[in-house]
Amino acid sequence: MAGQIPEKLIKRINELAKKKKTVGLTQAELDEQKSLRETYLALFRKTFKSNVEMLRVFDKNGKEVTPEKVRKIQRERNLRDD
Repeated sequence: MAGQIPEKLIKRINELAKKKKTVGLTQAELDEQKSLRETYLALFRKTFKSNVEMLRVFDKNGKEVTPEKVRKIQRERNLRDD
């Protein structure tokens, strides 16, 4: 999956969050926490966007109803041939 979030990034974010609740963080740790969260959000958005762009939607009768905007992106990336 494109832009998958590394486990060590999540682990470090959680370590800092726990430490913040218990003993507090130094300014350097606060800066690191902010940077890690920004990185996490950027990777999350990239992954989410990729997932949406790969999506194909069908109604209950089996007819494809994928939004045209998504179909256009899929065509540009050679993921569709229609």
